[in-house]
Amino acid sequence: MWLPLLAGLWCLEYFFVSGPGPRDLLRWVGLGLGTLGLAGLTVARYTLGRSFSISPKARELVTRGIYSRIRNPIYVSGVIFAAGFFLMVRKPVFWFVLLPIVILQIVRANKEARVLEAAFGDSYREYRKRTWF
Repeated sequence: MWLPLLAGLWCLEYFFVSGPGPRDLLRWVGLGLGTLGLAGLTVARYTLGRSFSISPKARELVTRGIYSRIRNPIYVSGVIFAAGFFLMVRKPVFWFVLLPIVILQIVRANKEARVLEAAFGDSYREYRKRTWF
């Protein structure tokens, strides 16, 4: 869990300091978004604990912490991190990568939702009603 966090922090710091373009408001906004996304990823991953998996599995219905508001905070935070990083790097071609990332996250979230609904039934359906994405 800690290696991706350290890699993300290094990436943000490196591109903020050494990336192309001026260190202006746009770069600061990118750093803020990147940091917010990385923090969200870290909190979400920590909250999942042993329920984390790469492929959808129904070990436990986690509804505490950040999961009490957002069903898929890892996906949302990953997109926020990417958007911040893309702002800092200032390569317009990267923005064309963001749309497929968002689509992929929606597909993955829907796949997970089917697995969780099959395993937890009404509990999951109630959880979906009171949370976002």
